Amino acid sequence: MASIEVKHLTELNNLELLAKQVVEGFITGMHKSPFHGFSVEFAEHRLYNKGESTRHIDWKLYAKTKKLFVKRYEEETNLRCHLIIDNSASMHYPVIKNPSIDNLSKIAFSSIASAALMEILRRQRDAVGLSIYSDTTNYYAPAKGSDRHRRMLLSQLDDLLKSNSKATTDTYKVLHEISEKIHKRSLIFLFTDMFQTDKNEEELFEALRHLKHNKHEVVLFHTFDGKRELNFDFENSPKKFVDVETGEEINLYASSVKKQYSLEISKYFNELKLKCMQYKIEYVPVDINKGFEQVLIAYLIRRNKFL
Repeated sequence: MASIEVKHLTELNNLELLAKQVVEGFITGMHKSPFHGFSVEFAEHRLYNKGESTRHIDWKLYAKTKKLFVKRYEEETNLRCHLIIDNSASMHYPVIKNPSIDNLSKIAFSSIASAALMEILRRQRDAVGLSIYSDTTNYYAPAKGSDRHRRMLLSQLDDLLKSNSKATTDTYKVLHEISEKIHKRSLIFLFTDMFQTDKNEEELFEALRHLKHNKHEVVLFHTFDGKRELNFDFENSPKKFVDVETGEEINLYASSVKKQYSLEISKYFNELKLKCMQYKIEYVPVDINKGFEQVLIAYLIRRNKFL
């Protein structure tokens, strides 16, 4: 797998520069990975599909990469992508006093990952739109390809990176609203932890299915903190656990519930995966402790299939 190294950026004060460094680190890492070749000629080439004409194969690129690429024409390069980010209170977990590139909340990770996707889309000459929601739509912008538009979206992501939220999630209601606004066929990426107080999975997946209308492709980036939310890795001392959206509290020793918690959360994650398969939604689990390559590789694979 590709490796991303971003050095000397302990302060997250320049999102555009940070996104560029994440992408450059990703591209460098891909040269050393099984995905080598994807990153070199993003906009000008696509992988050769077995059975199609060999007429447009770039043999010079084959000599360098030992992989078959076909020259891509202008009408093939234009993609519309729409990023959707859950901005509810649970996405601002964990609360981190001194965030860095290696120590982020879920919302900060999603903001930087989205900015990195936008940087790749810029290099591909693709259009990008953005929606941010909690219990209502906080922000919406349709997909456009101009540099002015991209900077406007970066400004929104920068604000999100530095914000706090105490809002609950009303995912299925808001996703229906966003779905009605995206008219042209798009590749849609949704960053959410899939936690909400009113848990109604059928309605939630109906909303996700609504996102697929007009032949959209939907990728669910299930964003979570693997250390705390999946493995329940807390010190074995009495602690007060607080639901960040409802404010409900409970006092307990982590070890007393860890086994049962692990069973329940693993069951929930597996159910989400199976439901996504049922509705033909790409499910990508994203542990915020494991870097941005999870998101960027998923994008490249899905883009190659989408065009």
